[in-house]
Amino acid sequence: MDFDAPEEHALLRDSVRQFFARELPETQIREYDQARKIPREIWKRFAEQGWLGLSIGTEHGGSNADVLTGAVLCEELSRQFPSLAMDWVLLSMTARTFREHGTEAQKAEYLPRLAQGEFIMAFGMTEPSGGTDILGLTTRASHDDDCWTVNGQKLFTTFAGDADAILVLCRTDPIENEKRARGLSLVLTPRQQSGVEVRRLQLMGMRAGGTSEVFFDDAIAPGDALVGERGRGWYTLLSSLDEERILSAAIYVGITAAALDIALQYAKDRAAFGRPIGAYQAVQHPLADVATELTQIRLITEKAAWLLSNGRPCAEEAAMAKLAASETAIRCTDRCMRVLGGYGLVEESPLERLFRDARLGPFSPISNEMVKNFLGERMGLPRSY
Repeated sequence: MDFDAPEEHALLRDSVRQFFARELPETQIREYDQARKIPREIWKRFAEQGWLGLSIGTEHGGSNADVLTGAVLCEELSRQFPSLAMDWVLLSMTARTFREHGTEAQKAEYLPRLAQGEFIMAFGMTEPSGGTDILGLTTRASHDDDCWTVNGQKLFTTFAGDADAILVLCRTDPIENEKRARGLSLVLTPRQQSGVEVRRLQLMGMRAGGTSEVFFDDAIAPGDALVGERGRGWYTLLSSLDEERILSAAIYVGITAAALDIALQYAKDRAAFGRPIGAYQAVQHPLADVATELTQIRLITEKAAWLLSNGRPCAEEAAMAKLAASETAIRCTDRCMRVLGGYGLVEESPLERLFRDARLGPFSPISNEMVKNFLGERMGLPRSY
């Protein structure tokens, strides 16, 4: 068993850190977080680094990197700016959907533009009536006169306000034999039209990610806007769940790592009673716990990513990684916040943002309660949902 990281992963980590030091310092990140918006130009700069084409094939301008490489990038992005990492995951999943399920014409049209940062797409899945029970969605799309007409509402749609189009999971066909998963399709719907209204949600954490609710009122999509097979949209999405959970876990590994770095430095610099506060066990012990748990979640995330990169089953490992990493990030940002005391509450401290951003983990992209239901079923227990 070889635990040595490939040299290219170390180079990738260095390039991300240099990028932030050179082009996106903490003061700028804070401004974007407070403005609740990441300028589109950032994605152009990402494209120049090759990071938007990581999961895109070389024939379409990407580098065809594996999921393990994506997890490394995601962790490093999250150490600096978790909102940016969350948006990158969405763009990566967008590329995967087109790469694996798009027509040849769609691949030729969208994959090079995604790799170059010229096309941004959002996913419209969650609805006010349910997120985990997505099969109960009510958004509809009908096909007529060589176009699709979409009606309904989506909630917690990241990127919707900045996207060129929204990939909408909607019902296009009646439910067959009480099988709700059948009859759902993915329809790529242009955003800039009167039938699409976007309302920004003011979230506490991941504020710059641009999460919105979207209203479709006779929104029009071209006749060739179907991505994947009609009526099989849910199954199309299922193929991406493991990767999404692994990359989400990497976000919370990065948050935990950044929180530990900040708290360690503060413990060395801050003095009390004539000594650095890091000299006291009351500070050393929680930081030792954080370091231990960070190693654990990084290992399980890397294992899940390695399995998927090598074409091996990893549903349980991906789910465990997402569960462990998100819960650990909650505990560890809290411990690190206590080390900083009042300074941790000041917005000038990056830990204040990391503390808020970590709170999204237990219920996105899937609730940890649902993850436990899934794992229980995989362990042979009766299905609980």
